[in-house]
Amino acid sequence: MTTAVITFSPQGLKVMQRIASHMAVDQYLHQAIAAPPGVTPFERVVALTGEIFSRYEGLVYVAPCGVVVRAIAPLVDSKLRDPAVVCLDVGARHAMSVLSGHEGGANDLAIAVANITGAEPVISTTTEAVKDLIVGIGCRKGKSAADIVTAVTTALAGLELPLERVRLLATADVKAQEAGLLEAAAQLNIPLRVIDSDLIRHSTRPFGHSEFVASHVQLPAVSEPAALLAGRRTSLLLQKTAFNGITVAIARENCPSLA
Repeated sequence: MTTAVITFSPQGLKVMQRIASHMAVDQYLHQAIAAPPGVTPFERVVALTGEIFSRYEGLVYVAPCGVVVRAIAPLVDSKLRDPAVVCLDVGARHAMSVLSGHEGGANDLAIAVANITGAEPVISTTTEAVKDLIVGIGCRKGKSAADIVTAVTTALAGLELPLERVRLLATADVKAQEAGLLEAAAQLNIPLRVIDSDLIRHSTRPFGHSEFVASHVQLPAVSEPAALLAGRRTSLLLQKTAFNGITVAIARENCPSLA
């Protein structure tokens, strides 16, 4: 996805640069702030948005949501043609999928930005919001996608839960670049949510601890806390279960509308 990041402030610049350090993006910064090398200055966000709206597949604004809505409003045409638009506050607290969430990829882009910045992805697409399961995964280095897919599907089958209810796969940031895990997420067509190690270390949620995990990745556990921390109002349906070098835990989001 060709992506641009647009922001207005020194705080936004820091967030933008963090995103740029992890994914290929073009960077745009309001001319009131001195632009570092490689960053394009702009004067008015409405004019800039008009110029680049059809140039990129994804637009990430590190800016107030109201500003973003006003900038894109005159240009919105079709969910099948509009770029994916994500809005991220300068505190990197929430990454909101604003436009072209499902068809255009904004939901996936919001999760990708959240994984980089530590923000909470905010996705309101109905087909995604009704899914209530999160599968936490830990694995030894080098485990294949096939083995991980088998572990996930076997764990779900053991509880008679359909794959279609899974909203996210989740793991710790120490496993974020594990090739088999990334490929498994792609094969299952389920986004992979990456949880910051410090959130796991400081979490007060009850989950099982593992001396093996602590000795290898300096974390108390991976699959259970990842499943619990990747969603809201979560509770474990399946505690950590081992599948030949892969651990799987399943959490359910206890949403009021689904209770």
